[in-house]
Amino acid sequence: MTATPLLLLVLLLLTGADAVFRFASYYGDHMVLQQKPARAVVWGYGEVGAVVTVTLGRGIDTVSKTRVNVHGDVGVWKVVLDPMDHGGPYHLIAQQNIKGEITSIHLEDVLFGDVWICGGQSNMEMTVSTIFNASQEKAKAAKYPYVRLFTAALESSETELLDLPKVDLGWSIPTPQNLGNGDFTYFSAVCWIFGRHLAQKLKYPIGLVESVWGGTPVEAWSSKTALSKCGLSEAPKERAYPRLYRFMDTYAGPCENSVLWNAMIHPLLNMTIKGAIWYQGEQNTGQNPNLYNCTFPALIQDWRRSFHEGSLGQTDPKFPFGFVQLSTYVKNPPKDNYPLIRWHQTADYGYAPNPKMPNTFMAVAMDLGDETSPYGSVHPRDKETVAYRLYLGARAVAYGERRVPFQGPFPENIDVSYTDSYMNITYNQELLVTHFSDDIFEVFCSTGVDMNGKLQYAWVTAPAQAPSSRVVTVLFKGCSHIAAVRYAWSDWPCEYKACPIYSVRGRLPAPVFVEYFK
Repeated sequence: MTATPLLLLVLLLLTGADAVFRFASYYGDHMVLQQKPARAVVWGYGEVGAVVTVTLGRGIDTVSKTRVNVHGDVGVWKVVLDPMDHGGPYHLIAQQNIKGEITSIHLEDVLFGDVWICGGQSNMEMTVSTIFNASQEKAKAAKYPYVRLFTAALESSETELLDLPKVDLGWSIPTPQNLGNGDFTYFSAVCWIFGRHLAQKLKYPIGLVESVWGGTPVEAWSSKTALSKCGLSEAPKERAYPRLYRFMDTYAGPCENSVLWNAMIHPLLNMTIKGAIWYQGEQNTGQNPNLYNCTFPALIQDWRRSFHEGSLGQTDPKFPFGFVQLSTYVKNPPKDNYPLIRWHQTADYGYAPNPKMPNTFMAVAMDLGDETSPYGSVHPRDKETVAYRLYLGARAVAYGERRVPFQGPFPENIDVSYTDSYMNITYNQELLVTHFSDDIFEVFCSTGVDMNGKLQYAWVTAPAQAPSSRVVTVLFKGCSHIAAVRYAWSDWPCEYKACPIYSVRGRLPAPVFVEYFK
């Protein structure tokens, strides 16, 4: 008989962690384990020296059986199950034998499919109840009983933890209540909609693991190893939590290096996963913005290595990683940190995947601004479009589906004519072009020379037109020389779903870009 959560807590307090035979925090009834070709990892705690037998079964039939010893100072056992086809339900029984005394624990309604981690800050944290069409989205819960939900609690730590200190939502079948039980309470809208799209397309179970905290920088979610690659100190700083930080009219969470990696990601590393999606960056518009082109790719690389090692080699060391390029915050801000972070989110390539960020995919969101959002303009309510764009990227990158449109247009060639003061920007696909605003393109225009005879430059707006299906012409009359061109380089470059350039296939927005000329 499985102990209830209250009884388990009492046992922990009375006997200590290593004496209680149990599964780790993120295993439970209704869970999804990773399907083949990977092998799912199951682990837990027991009495040191005991033998643990893990049996996977369906009905009265045994599918697989594995034995391991409990070892280590804390008393940990870990098994790697046989590769399993998607489907279920299965029951999973772990049995501990210590000097002939046998204890059993059971999990029911276990499914095999694909497991995705959903990480980031408040825009990933926003629940289904906070988005457009919330009631219609909640009503879809009953149609997807094979999408399963799990949410880690908000916890921080100065040291790497073995297991989650607390769980907010144990493995659950989706319901209107757990999809959006109030503002920022339970399940991520982006994560849920992404997962249900995958389940509908793939026709097998999807497990969604939410580990997010609003108002947090990439540094908090990064290990010390990852941060050291970007020159950030490994020395611990004073903890922010429970002190609250003011950030864009909301309160931010812990901002210190590695404190959320330690408590909310490191404990998950033993889990075998398919991939991850990420929505974060707003906090870094004010914290180390010029380092984000290093810290974000470093996080991806480090998560991949760490999940691969933690799952005993079962998680792909190059697992797919999708992310949302930042939406908008305010019109005409004093600084341009939003487009800077958007650019840095791609390691300064402007698109994904790219050489520094292989096997990634990106959902552009700068055309989804929501100035009247009751949660603040930093929290746009259209999470359906964001999740659908991520889903397209997952189909193409994670599942290798060809001819799926998942990227907006991006320049592949720029020809400059100083004789006629124009440049032709040729894009990599056919364009759906609407009216160009006067300031959507800018050129870095020469403004004269300094006292040493060196050319001086300033960004000036440049009118544009589209003479063909793949070419945009940008005019720069009055500039004797230009050093660069950029597109949509502002916090709020266009109104809702009304940027000037989209792809013909899929109607996906062209992302921000800047190109410096040699």
